[in-house]
Amino acid sequence: MPEPSPSAPQLLKLLAHDLRWQLLALLVHSDYRLAELVTSLGASLNLVSYHLRQLRDAGLVHERRSAADERTFYYHLDVEQLCLLSREAATALHPAFGRSTHYAESPQWQFPAQSPRVLFLCTGNSARSQMAEALLREISGGLVEVQSAGSHPSTLHPLALRVMEERGIDMAHATSKSLEVFAGMSFDRIITLCDRVREVCPSFPGDPVRLHWSLPNPALVQGPEAVRIQVFRDQADQLAQRIRLLLTTLQREEAVA
Repeated sequence: MPEPSPSAPQLLKLLAHDLRWQLLALLVHSDYRLAELVTSLGASLNLVSYHLRQLRDAGLVHERRSAADERTFYYHLDVEQLCLLSREAATALHPAFGRSTHYAESPQWQFPAQSPRVLFLCTGNSARSQMAEALLREISGGLVEVQSAGSHPSTLHPLALRVMEERGIDMAHATSKSLEVFAGMSFDRIITLCDRVREVCPSFPGDPVRLHWSLPNPALVQGPEAVRIQVFRDQADQLAQRIRLLLTTLQREEAVA
C-alpha cells in the first residue's frame, strides 16, 4: 500500500531541511547512485541514506536497480509529484497561490546568443536516445542542436517510431549511430540514458556537463503489443518532462552568461 501524501506543513518541513534540499537540488537534474550523492554532499552514508528514505516515504524520490551493476540503485526525483504536492500546499494556504504556471507550460524557448548542443547516449541508439533527440528538437522548436548515438548501435525500434508519430513527430529518416561518430565534438550537455553506457562514456572536448537519466530499456519489455507500446509512451512522457526542465536550465544559463 502506498504511503499517504504529506500534509502541507509536513511537506514544507520536509523541504526545509538543508540536506534534503541539497538532495533534491542534485536529483532535479540527474539520477545518482547513493555513493555519488554521499561524495557530492560530503555527508556520511548513514545520514544521506536516512534523508533519502524520508524523501522516498513522501513519494518524492524513487529508486531503480542499476542495469549495469545490480548491486546498486539509481535514485531519481519524481518531478510531477513534487509539483503536485507543492501546488496543493500553496493552495491549502490560499486558493490563489496554487494557480501558478506549471513548469511544462513554458513560453517559447529563446537562445539568441548561441544554440545549446546536446548529445543523448544509450546502448543501441534504437529507442531511448532516439526519442529523446526527437522530443528535444520538437519541444525546443529546433533551437537546440541535438544528436543521439549508442555504444553498440542497432536499428530503430518500430514502437519508438510509432509513439513519436502519435505525437506528430516524424522519425522516418532517423538512423542509429555510433558514439564514435561524435568523438572530438563539443557539446553543452552529454546525457546518458542507459546505466551501461554511462560506465563507458568517453571524454569530450571542453568537459561538458554530464547528466544521467536512468531509464530502463523499453525494447526489453515482453508481453502483448498494447503493454509494450504503453511502456514506450510512458517513457516518452518522462523524457518530455525532463527535457522541459533541461531547457529551462539551459535558457537560464544563457540569460546570466
